[in-house]
Amino acid sequence: MSTLGRIKHILFGRPIHSKLAHHERLAVLLALPVFASDALSSTAYAGEEILLVLRTGGSSSLSLLTPIAVALVLLLWTVVFSYYQTIHAYPQGGGSYRVSSENLGPFWGLMAGGALLIGYVLTVAVSVAAGAAAIIAMLPMLQPYAVLIASASVALIATINLRGARESGLVFAVPTYSFVLLLLVLTGTGAVLAASGHTEPLDNSRLGSGAEGLVGLAYLFFIVKAFVAGCTALTGTEAIADGVLAFKAPEAKNAAHTLVLMAALLSILFVGTSWCLQYFHILPMDFSEPGYRPVMAQLAAALFGDNSVFFYLTQAATALILFLAANTGFADFPRLSMFMARDGYLPRQLTSLGDRLVYQNGILTLAVLSVGLLALKNANTHGLIPLYAIGVFLSFTLSQSGMVGWWLKSKRRSWKKWVSFGGALVTATMTVMLLVGRWSEGSWITLVALAVCLAFFLRIKRHYDWLAKKLNVEERDRIPKSKTIVLLLVPRLHKGILEAISYAQALTKDCRAVHVTLDERSAKRIRDDWIRVGTQIPLVILESPFRSLVEPIIEYVDQAIAENPGNTVTVIVPQAIPKYAWQGLLHSNIATVLKKRLASRKNVVITNVRYFLE
Repeated sequence: MSTLGRIKHILFGRPIHSKLAHHERLAVLLALPVFASDALSSTAYAGEEILLVLRTGGSSSLSLLTPIAVALVLLLWTVVFSYYQTIHAYPQGGGSYRVSSENLGPFWGLMAGGALLIGYVLTVAVSVAAGAAAIIAMLPMLQPYAVLIASASVALIATINLRGARESGLVFAVPTYSFVLLLLVLTGTGAVLAASGHTEPLDNSRLGSGAEGLVGLAYLFFIVKAFVAGCTALTGTEAIADGVLAFKAPEAKNAAHTLVLMAALLSILFVGTSWCLQYFHILPMDFSEPGYRPVMAQLAAALFGDNSVFFYLTQAATALILFLAANTGFADFPRLSMFMARDGYLPRQLTSLGDRLVYQNGILTLAVLSVGLLALKNANTHGLIPLYAIGVFLSFTLSQSGMVGWWLKSKRRSWKKWVSFGGALVTATMTVMLLVGRWSEGSWITLVALAVCLAFFLRIKRHYDWLAKKLNVEERDRIPKSKTIVLLLVPRLHKGILEAISYAQALTKDCRAVHVTLDERSAKRIRDDWIRVGTQIPLVILESPFRSLVEPIIEYVDQAIAENPGNTVTVIVPQAIPKYAWQGLLHSNIATVLKKRLASRKNVVITNVRYFLE
């Protein structure tokens, strides 16, 4: 095995046989950290997004945080109910993309697929950026390195995922369950302290006044804006429905159980932490503010003590879950892109399973896109989140609308279709509100990105349709009859050329050896050597007054094509293969240049005859 192969096995593990694919599938307890870490981690920043809006309304508006959290949980269960139906209706996976394509039409399926792909890129970027912020809260001196920390995290998570789904589940289980446990402890501690009358003073310097004194419709719009800001708490809900095939049998049942468990945990954690933030008067800080801490870090400091063990444990668990939330994107982006590539809307390379039975091309694509976005937005969550929820809620809307179509097609009478219909209306309204409410913060960028994705999908589909039309064999098509002319390139006579001569003679009788000479002396030497070998292949010597070894060969090949229309010209290019890679630097690379230059010629076949320098 080569050195590169050994390094690959150390990093990514040994190849897994296809027959063992079922062993890579996930049980509920391992699937939860893989698919639900994104949704659960939203408790670390969704409350902060709501508070960023509420604080502009003054101290009286802060009491709206818990009611808004409860309303968001009700919306969450509506969406979960719809995806619960989707899982059982489409146990083969595909989620919103498959539901929308089959029940609303291909265009709406592409809309859902594009929105989800954008959402998964943003999932990774937002999660690792928030994780970097949690680390900076513990170690403020690292603030200038936020982009580097986030990018390194993406690389690490991508590497873990390239090792396989089961291994990623094992790696992510402990941090995910630790986060859940510590947040339950945090909420419980808050309840105990509140019962004893303990509270924190309100820092009025962080309050705004832009929305203070609003009444009527203006105040209602203010509440809706805060509600819309908290919709990030629902992101990641769709992940389980998109990845049903990753579960152990029975796939649909296990996926549905995981979905309900995730929703229950998210409901408890989100409402509990929101109440604590409200009761203990925790307000957001500006990202550039010295000593910046996210609201969850401030809450942990208020409840456990600024430098207590539990403060650091909570921050470490929060940072880990935020980093690992990116895994939801890595779990689903490759699977969704596989479905879309199988339908011809993305490059077919995305359908290939790697050595470890993962869609490695999808994983690598997601990693590159996420790092690019982090660099563009300077790993600032407040700059990323406005772009985040729109695509997710658009996919919610299309998925639930698709399920309404599924119920209508099945012609079964059920109250469930009305739940999906109501959910579609609510999430559609939320999508519009997100778009309008965050337009000035850059929400329009998501629409532009989605339009670019749709154009990209349709262009790829047209190409594959055109290719199929060109390559399909019709009844009138017959195997063409043509002769082959072989041109053997001979730089000088050596053992490798003898093997090439043998190969050329086996192909056809119409064979010529071609040598490019730069002076008469080398021409005489090759003629003498050719006579000494005693081959029947004629030797053609091409002069090169401008000292190019490539151009005379190209011109001669073009001449052979012109003289033999309809026939195939096979160019045999001998190529030395050194024993060690570094030795390749000591040899000319004319063979590679010739292959590139001749590749565009019709009726030209380029064949390498390699000779190994042992």
